[in-house]
Order: sequence, then structure tokens, then C-alpha cells
Amino acid sequence: MGKTLYVGNLPFSANDQILMDIFSQCGTVESAKVIIDRDSGRSKGFGFVEMSSDAEAQDAITKFNGADCGGRAMTVNEARPMAPRESRGGFGGGGGGGRGGDRDRRGSAGGGRPNRW
Repeated sequence: MGKTLYVGNLPFSANDQILMDIFSQCGTVESAKVIIDRDSGRSKGFGFVEMSSDAEAQDAITKFNGADCGGRAMTVNEARPMAPRESRGGFGGGGGGGRGGDRDRRGSAGGGRPNRW
């Protein structure tokens, strides 16, 4: 199995095929994915490329880190594993609750020092 590369600072016009075409210059591209914003449907300006071997991945990092892509200098490095997300529980998760603000219970005219939870 090859290495997955993080590709950052992409132009917003970049798509999966453009990444595939660029990185295939260094070997076999197993997959190429530009990350898309769920709400706007627009590129987030970064993506991931999986090369078929570690040597090809290293060659791509050397060749394309700092290289121009649509007028922007790409950032290319080895992708880090995704950090696990903590469980949010049911019903939309969320925390919050508690009191609103960091005020003295006696009000602003109380003259005492504010409570620090």
C-alpha cells in the first residue's frame, strides 16, 4: 500500500481530475480527492492524493511542494492520520448549558469580586 499525501493551497477551481493529472507525473495515483465544502459546494482549497508506493509519494513531495498550481504555491506533504472525533451523544450533541456570563451574583452594583467558576 502506498502513502497518502496532503495537498494544500490549491486554487478553488481545482478538482479530482486535475490532482490526478498532476500527480500521475510521479507514478501511479491510486486516488485523488479535492475536499468540497458541504454547504457551498465549493472546494476548500486542499485535497488528498494516494500514491501507489512510498518512493513515488516521496518523489511527488520533492517535485510538487512549493510548485505553482493555478497561480498558487502548493503545499505537499505526507498526510497525518485523522484524529478520532469524540462522541457527541444523541440529540445533536453539544455541551453548553450553565450560566450566561461571568458576573457577580449580586449584580454589577454589588462591588464584590466576580465569581470564577
